[in-house]
Amino acid sequence: MSKAVKIKSLKFPNILHYEWEGELISHTSDYLLVLCKPGRKLIHHTKNTVFTIDNTSIEYFSLKEWFTAAMEVEDGKVVSAYCNVAKPSLFNNEEISFVDLDLDFIQEKNKGWTVVDEDEFEINCIKYGYSEELKVEALRALERLKEVVRQGNFPFNNQVAALLKNFIDLENR
Repeated sequence: MSKAVKIKSLKFPNILHYEWEGELISHTSDYLLVLCKPGRKLIHHTKNTVFTIDNTSIEYFSLKEWFTAAMEVEDGKVVSAYCNVAKPSLFNNEEISFVDLDLDFIQEKNKGWTVVDEDEFEINCIKYGYSEELKVEALRALERLKEVVRQGNFPFNNQVAALLKNFIDLENR
């Protein structure tokens, strides 16, 4: 059975950036998987606005690795992905939070993977005072993320779609 969770993206060190809600569908010692349904509200604190998101996504929050992944789902298949290089996620009292370190690795529909926001990373290293160790770890995390994607390891394989299908089948019983 799923339960509602709040998700908070933070800028370094702990500045609220944006937040939204979803349904926790899997929780292991390594990660959380959240189903986000169309019509959800994303409160963007940095831009002082609210967006309505009209797609379905499965969102992966690693409790150990330095990334998150939001995978857009259409007809039971992942069609795009947006990955944040981030410190490992935390889960407390039905709330998931992570510190976004600006670098993103994305796959748009029908396109290859690309790194974005390298300029934002450089600006925020100065703006938020990233330590040299944090900068190095963020860049290492990006390289590890690229390798996970290249190898097609979880969550970048068919296991996510299968988990979603199983969840939907259980909900429809």
